[in-house]
Amino acid sequence: MKANNMVIAQSGGPSMVINGSLVGAVVAAKRSGAKIGRILGARHGIQGILGRDYIDLRKVTAKRLDAIARTPSSALGSCRMKPTAEDCRRIFEEFKRLSVGFFFYIGGNDSADAARIVGEEAEKDGYPLVVYHIPKTIDNDLRSCDHTPGFASAARFVACALKGDDLDNRALGGVKIDIIMGRDAGFLTAASALARENKGDGPHLIYLPERPFSLDGFVADVQAAMKRHGRCVVAVSEGIRDANGELFAKKFANGERDSHGNLQLSGTGALGDFLAGHLKAKASVKRVRADTFGYLQRSFPGVASEVDLKEARMAGGVAVSMALKAAKGAAGVPVKGTIGIQRVKGLRYRAEFVALPAQAAAKFTRSMPDKFIAKNGHDVTKAFIDYAKPIVGELPHCEVL
Repeated sequence: MKANNMVIAQSGGPSMVINGSLVGAVVAAKRSGAKIGRILGARHGIQGILGRDYIDLRKVTAKRLDAIARTPSSALGSCRMKPTAEDCRRIFEEFKRLSVGFFFYIGGNDSADAARIVGEEAEKDGYPLVVYHIPKTIDNDLRSCDHTPGFASAARFVACALKGDDLDNRALGGVKIDIIMGRDAGFLTAASALARENKGDGPHLIYLPERPFSLDGFVADVQAAMKRHGRCVVAVSEGIRDANGELFAKKFANGERDSHGNLQLSGTGALGDFLAGHLKAKASVKRVRADTFGYLQRSFPGVASEVDLKEARMAGGVAVSMALKAAKGAAGVPVKGTIGIQRVKGLRYRAEFVALPAQAAAKFTRSMPDKFIAKNGHDVTKAFIDYAKPIVGELPHCEVL
């Protein structure tokens, strides 16, 4: 039997548009006719392959697929698992049993690395497998993309939340601290700047992992903002580091790590509580509040960016198209690939999708470029605003006296 069946899975943290990529790939596979046979969705990433836990996605109606595409989180379920050599061997045996010739893995850099490992092991085994990673991460830290599916929608959530927090703070005064996701890259925290609509709007301070964080500097910055505005809204990345590059949150983390070795940062309000307590003690500010957005910013319904929804679906469709070309031996199309999203230069925003080697997205990540970070180290530049606005979209207008 010809190995033309397909397995697709989702991995890593969910997002508001990861299902768009899933649906884009499934629809493209259905339209390919006999080029692709069965379309199997593995539950909970490669764990579903190892456990033979699948959904027959050919049976899902077009109407239901469209609804799933606009539903946040991972419809197939997810996992954070780095496959071992033994896992790969078992995956090959499973793919052989099912005559799978195409494997698509939706996720971030760790997922891209897992897909790369599976593809390389298949090559060693002489198994004819085309593997494509489909990009996803709210952190926006893939080196292969100008921006990643999932980021713009999470950024929109952050901007709307900061806009609301600023209105709340305007009414009651004091200091409000918001802790936002971002281990190594500050893109998501930087997106809080999009909340500013009028002069004096918060956030008044933005702290990113790309610049050293000092408690003494933090206190001085807040005091200066309080003197200038009579209040202060602060956006802080969970990945802020001290002058030695040590994660600040490591002081409060429980030591839990995933299979890729990443320290668990989200799911606790310890960093926000510590910063709030420190301000109360050192800055003579009576009213200090802190919130940790945690997992809220990943799968919040109703706020997804329309550009993000569209591009996520396109990324899935392009992955299938490129995989079919790779299977035919098309020149320049990798058999182990990832989909890169590139911004086309011009006055109007436009993106294009290209096939790149899987290594382009695997393992290593990127951070905010210097041109996006203000010289004072606690704000962003106009260049970042110009970068983010077209993909995040217009935010709700809020009128103030």
